[in-house]
Amino acid sequence: MNASGPKAYTIQGVDSMPADIASPLHLAPVEDKATLVDFEGGRLSSDGGLVLLNDPDDQLGFTRDLAAVLRDPRDPRRVDLTLHDLLKQRVLHIAAGYEDANDANTLRHDPIFKVLLGRLPESGPPLASQPTISRFENRVSRTELSRLARVFVEQFIASYDRPPKLIVLDFDDTEDPAHGEQEHIRYDGYYGGYCFLPLHVYEGLSGRLITTIFKAKRFSGAQMLSVLKRLVKHLRHAWPETLIVLRGDSHFASPEVMQWIEAQANLHYVTGLTSNGVLQKLAHEVVEQAKRAYGRDGGKVTRFHSTRYQAGTWTRSRRVVIKVEVSEQGVNTRFVVTDLDQARAKVLYRQIYCARGQMENEIKDHKRYLKSDRTSCHRFEANQFRLFLHSAASVLLDTLRREVLQGTSWARATLETIQLRLLKLGARVQEFTDRIKISLPSSCPVAPVLRHSLILLACLRSTSQALRA
Repeated sequence: MNASGPKAYTIQGVDSMPADIASPLHLAPVEDKATLVDFEGGRLSSDGGLVLLNDPDDQLGFTRDLAAVLRDPRDPRRVDLTLHDLLKQRVLHIAAGYEDANDANTLRHDPIFKVLLGRLPESGPPLASQPTISRFENRVSRTELSRLARVFVEQFIASYDRPPKLIVLDFDDTEDPAHGEQEHIRYDGYYGGYCFLPLHVYEGLSGRLITTIFKAKRFSGAQMLSVLKRLVKHLRHAWPETLIVLRGDSHFASPEVMQWIEAQANLHYVTGLTSNGVLQKLAHEVVEQAKRAYGRDGGKVTRFHSTRYQAGTWTRSRRVVIKVEVSEQGVNTRFVVTDLDQARAKVLYRQIYCARGQMENEIKDHKRYLKSDRTSCHRFEANQFRLFLHSAASVLLDTLRREVLQGTSWARATLETIQLRLLKLGARVQEFTDRIKISLPSSCPVAPVLRHSLILLACLRSTSQALRA
């Protein structure tokens, strides 16, 4: 089906009308009564469920900690919105599905966003406009970006009640198409276009986001080792006894990284390994066995084998697990290199290495549903800051899913489902002399989970206030 061009949806004389002239709009009549639509509903918001994110952010102090490491060059006498206000406004916009800073021009009057930023919904001043948000995003420095990265790691560590016995560091990068003449863009032959390749780091057992790094190309072995050293240093300071396993595809199987990991205590790696002629020879006998079994039995056959292999750039031989799969589609051979010598080949491949597939879902949440590939600034540093803002929204939504919605069917929902079903709710916001009232729809399908979540958050808020008193 061919997509229609923009002109197909243009109605001459109507699209150019001022909004007040083109309104009200007419729908089909119901029982002989005219049905009209206008945009005069008053103090309404389409993001009533966003109130669920305010308490988790306050409890974590996450957006406040992020804003605290930023320098504010503005004249304090002329400041109406603090850096924390600007950062929190942008993060909440992204969490609600407004990835474009242009949306700030209309959302600055939205009563729900004003309440969440501590402003009265009717009599309070508006929030930041698009120019203010754009200046904020483009002002950040490399030093501040480094400090922001540290806040993400500290938040990840603080998300555990006690030091974990084991964590898995899942590394992977993803395509982020470039937008025009941006700093440091590069042509990538694999993706067939100009793009960036942001690096995502998650904890593989829990799915928690650790950090995201904006980059123009895949890291070299030395660059990857530098990132890993800094990350492990922070983790080891908090958890000296925790077993840490690095997991990634073949792009992360660099000799510098493997050699350094092998010299560390309680640190291991499991990564893919790119096929070559020597590895194919090592797998030859396993392939032939699998072919014979397939010819005999007819069904798909999978075989695993463990061997030793030393590449020309390696200083020593290392364990390589070979997986051979023979089916009607042909022969599929994969290789994994590891320093875990005790695990059986089948267990290591299927249960340890292949479990990294869950990270693809986490990146999908981050990239597709939160639109983290909207890195259209010219400055490279501004795009890294945007990536951090999207990551902050991801952390808040994941905290809501993991902590508040625990024990419900929503605990395993995608971020998109949470956005569309829980956050996108019409709400009327009324400001009285002594209170603010937020009224959600009477016919709300998710009212039970909302009621449960808000009661739970109120209890946590009361407990936290009592402990601080």
